[in-house]
Amino acid sequence: MTISSTQSSAFSIQPAERMKGLPTQFFASLVAKANAQIAQGHDVINLGQGNPDRPTPPHIVASMQEAAANPLYHKYPPFSGFPFLKQAIAQRYQEDHGVQLDPDTEVAILFGGKTGLIEIAQCLLNPGDVCLVPDPGYPDYWSGVALAGAEMAFMPLREQNNFLPDYSSLKQYDLDRAKLMFINYPNNPTGATAPASFYEETVAFAQKHGVVVASDFAYGAIGFDGQKPVSFLQTPGAKEVGIEFYTLSKTYNMAGWRVGFALGNREVIRLINLMQDHYYCSLFGGIQAAAATALTASQDCVTELRDVYESRRNALYTALAGIGWEARPSQGSFFSWLPVPKGHTSQSLADLLLEEAKVVVAPGIGFGTHGEGYVRLGLLSPEARLEEAVQRIGKLNLFG
Repeated sequence: MTISSTQSSAFSIQPAERMKGLPTQFFASLVAKANAQIAQGHDVINLGQGNPDRPTPPHIVASMQEAAANPLYHKYPPFSGFPFLKQAIAQRYQEDHGVQLDPDTEVAILFGGKTGLIEIAQCLLNPGDVCLVPDPGYPDYWSGVALAGAEMAFMPLREQNNFLPDYSSLKQYDLDRAKLMFINYPNNPTGATAPASFYEETVAFAQKHGVVVASDFAYGAIGFDGQKPVSFLQTPGAKEVGIEFYTLSKTYNMAGWRVGFALGNREVIRLINLMQDHYYCSLFGGIQAAAATALTASQDCVTELRDVYESRRNALYTALAGIGWEARPSQGSFFSWLPVPKGHTSQSLADLLLEEAKVVVAPGIGFGTHGEGYVRLGLLSPEARLEEAVQRIGKLNLFG
């Protein structure tokens, strides 16, 4: 039987309403613009993305190679993951932060941290509920809220407040409906870190308003100037009101391996595991074995990586000072958050730098309304390449 073109054209796919409500992937256009310049043969320095540029340490790769040959891992893994991996993350948190975790009830294995950030909104939010979201902030927070059919209330992160939210400024109308909030330090995109006192304030705020805290600690291993980032879970009462997300992507250059964890409140961990029981059958066992190696072996590679990023940061800001681009040095993460010069928006500056200097930066407006007036640069290129990018920008005479 032949289906005529008339018949086939009458059939149309109607997406679910949740698909229509998803936020636009702002950075897809950034990638497309950069790729267009590269296709024309230009030498483009891409500082706009957050993809680690160094390889996974060799001992972790070797562990994966050995584990891949183990027939045990060729079968379905346990639904919630192998106990040895949960024990490894609990051991790492104890050693790094003095936090005690029950591997069985306070750790959930994730397909990368991003997955958990999406899942928690679906676990906790109903239509009409509110999620408190940092602005500027990681755009994928928005995605989970949209999929849950909930609403967002934004918490401005202003430089004069060290890029920390001011809880006293939030509207009572939003607080009455809020059930979940995201915090993220070291912060993407601002590079700010948070003191222990901020987390104490956050726990008290969450207890008062009945809001579950989701701490995104993706850059928890990357703090500069001798300052070690503080974990939300170090705070008394933290596990009563929330969880923390951790990922191996940044700490061990394992972004493509997709290994993350949710840690903390037992009921939230139970809900995440329950949801994942319906979505997945956990990570390939060989990857879990390699992840355990990363967490339990020598952490010298982590120290080395942090030192590389700090050296790159120092080289970048020295070069920026040389062209008159003044900015507060980042305290952590592998990002720098720079104010745009007068006469420009974040988008117009990003477009100009790509067109004229062949340098990609991320416009701050892509991270939220309060990201306007800034651009984000990644420390994910060698020092010489970062300095070359700044030299190219300097030739445009935008500063002073």
